Amino acid sequence: MRVDAQQTTGFPAVRLRRLRRTGALRDLVRETRLDLSDFVYPLFVGPDTRPNPDLSALGRFAVDDLVGEVEECVRLGVSAVILFGIPEEKDDEGSGAYADDGIVQRALRALRPRFPELLLLTDVCLCEYTSHGHCGVVANGEIDNDATLPLLARAAVSHVEAGADAVCPSDMMDGRIGAVRAALDGAGFDGTPIVAYSAKYASAFYGPFREAAESAPAFGDRRSYQLDPANVREAVREVELDLAEGADVVMIKPALPNLDVIRAARDRFQVPVAAYNVSGEYAMVKAAAARGWLDERQAAIESLVAIKRAGADIVISYWAKGLASWL
Repeated sequence: MRVDAQQTTGFPAVRLRRLRRTGALRDLVRETRLDLSDFVYPLFVGPDTRPNPDLSALGRFAVDDLVGEVEECVRLGVSAVILFGIPEEKDDEGSGAYADDGIVQRALRALRPRFPELLLLTDVCLCEYTSHGHCGVVANGEIDNDATLPLLARAAVSHVEAGADAVCPSDMMDGRIGAVRAALDGAGFDGTPIVAYSAKYASAFYGPFREAAESAPAFGDRRSYQLDPANVREAVREVELDLAEGADVVMIKPALPNLDVIRAARDRFQVPVAAYNVSGEYAMVKAAAARGWLDERQAAIESLVAIKRAGADIVISYWAKGLASWL
């Protein structure tokens, strides 16, 4: 008996809907899964506690209240957080970023003994601490790249001395990974990993973060040091240079507008790739959900799955705490 080839190689013999018929079948063949251990939850610490009624994950905590928030996160299963600091006072060189009694340093000393199992990451940048809001030292109206490097290195060392497990330089100054690596090694912290914000774009999606962290530039913008959103080859070069300088993990930011960049980094480099699901991405879904236009949980999970599917091993997300209960 002759069998029609179409019956064995295509429809109707092949029906892909068979494996979509029930939830159990869909779970069985799911290609990309979310695991809470892959997520990092951002937390803001400042001189006082200021809830954010519209964007709950972008509220900030005084140190004592931060301890309570972290205790709840750990109870829910969050295994890693990244700290951002808002100092009481700011100056031209962002000295609060590397002060022994800086806000992040105090937070680390409060958290480290209480939560030994929790991964404590810190953002290393000057923007929250400078009076002008830029990520580096300003000289003659421009960002002085090389003068900024030793200050970033000092900040990184001070964070590790206070209890950080890993440091995350986010400033986008050229050469800062090498400067931080040399400083950590020189201080005896050669085992501390660097999570580099390697491809950080000059994006419109940072607005809610800048309000929460009080870090909007007082003049100009950050396009002279953050990446042009039109460029992917340049992003790959940034990743390559950061790895050559000693980065252990590379990060793409923002995540959703740059899924192709995440994929390019994943395909090119055999290192852990992180992605930052930034405040604007979070805020868009929250705002639409508040209007009843979409389901927040479903939209958030779909967004996070897309980031993982693109190739991210680690995701920094304001949904990490919520994800703990959703999963």
